[in-house]
Amino acid sequence: MSSRMVDASESVQSGLVVLDGTGLDVEDVVRLADGAARPVPGTEAMKRVEESWDAARRIAATGRVYGRSTGVGANRTEDVPTEAAAGHGLRLLRSHAGAIGEELPARQVRAMLAIRANQLLAGGAGLRPSVITALCEALESGAYPAVNEFGSVGTGDIAALAQAGLALAGEHPWRGTRGPEPQPLDNNDALAFISSNALTLGQAALALHELRGLIGATQVVAALSLLAVDGSHEAYAAPVHAARPHRGSAEVARRMRELTGAADRPTPPLGRIQDPYGFRCLPQIHGPAHDAADALQQVIAVEINAAAENPLISPEDMAAYHHGGFYQAQLALALDHFRLAVTQVARLSTSRLSTLNEPAHTRLRPFLADHQPASSGVMILEYAAAAALGDLRAFSAPASLGHAVLSRGVEEQASFASLAARQTLRACGAYRLVVGCELVAAVRALRQRGLRPGPELPVGRALELAESVLDGDLADRPLTHDVTAAAHLLDRFTDIWRGSTS
Repeated sequence: MSSRMVDASESVQSGLVVLDGTGLDVEDVVRLADGAARPVPGTEAMKRVEESWDAARRIAATGRVYGRSTGVGANRTEDVPTEAAAGHGLRLLRSHAGAIGEELPARQVRAMLAIRANQLLAGGAGLRPSVITALCEALESGAYPAVNEFGSVGTGDIAALAQAGLALAGEHPWRGTRGPEPQPLDNNDALAFISSNALTLGQAALALHELRGLIGATQVVAALSLLAVDGSHEAYAAPVHAARPHRGSAEVARRMRELTGAADRPTPPLGRIQDPYGFRCLPQIHGPAHDAADALQQVIAVEINAAAENPLISPEDMAAYHHGGFYQAQLALALDHFRLAVTQVARLSTSRLSTLNEPAHTRLRPFLADHQPASSGVMILEYAAAAALGDLRAFSAPASLGHAVLSRGVEEQASFASLAARQTLRACGAYRLVVGCELVAAVRALRQRGLRPGPELPVGRALELAESVLDGDLADRPLTHDVTAAAHLLDRFTDIWRGSTS
């Protein structure tokens, strides 16, 4: 990789993400994790790193600084002799690189590397600048350290980052391709590198990006289901949401009107007085999920651009501030809130699936079956969706209720943000399958009824896309492939939903 540094103003270049310690966002993390962009450190940010690195060494040489001239955790009162300082950093990395469990996929580890590089560029770590260059080289080449799943309780991803630190030092394996040249890490580098929640934040960013898109795609699926049951548009009328002005709910209602071509003040239907909750309460359930996503994104944006290392190196006053800024209560609570909101959205999808199976709403045979006697149609999809929803309910249990007392009682609290991030990532697959079941049923109902919204409408484009992918055979048959295809199709529905918001 070129060592050229740039200013943030150049970040508009396609395929380039400027890391400057201040402006990284979730979309940037996803692009870097996927290898769709090249990271370049900002010029001014690298100057901050140089100043912090110089200040940290001078401070540690003249006073007691946690992790540099002392041990860590319950060993914080033990001084490291000057003659042993050079080896102290590597010993710290070796002892802490004990993450266990399965190796994490490349995408999650790359997200961690991108975030850690950006955090270091905020200038509070006092780490040697060449480490940042090495991280950027790894991101560009496709190399990533072997990192195992378990080792964090939400007070720093020290085990995962210690594995990455040892890889940078040349003592731990790289995956993908050859890693950067080994770095000479010492007592001034080790704790400064691992004092971060970069893995948890990377996993949270990836999960948020995927689930936010899927929530939007679910609204497109819900619009198809609404058409299939001759649903009312009254629940999305502008006056309803002006009278109860929750921002997320009002925006979901507006999008539903745009997706289906409904008027701001639709004419009341001639038939049913009102629809089941799966349709009538959609803005009140989808809206909070979007609000929760916004709140989570704000927390992540702060953290991925934060100098939260302990101690914080301040070149301005030549001080090392010892603190608890690494504690991830905000992130754990925001993730827990988001998962609970997502689970509500998925549960509403299963409600609409049940409605699609009811002849009173579709004017079709029960379970959208064909005309063979006692055909089951899509009956099994209710069971399958309920089973996947069971996993979502389990994943939505608040991780922030966890508790741990560690390191001889010195660290007597834990946020478990790391668990919250893993649970949120795991929710993605189950969520897709729940909504995939609804999509299969909605398209089947529309086909049977011969209903085709205009191709100029977003919902019309969605139906055309779904019909090009989903099998139209109505005979009783296994529907596994149909749901799998529908689940994959949701990403393209996300694009339709996003287009409806522009």
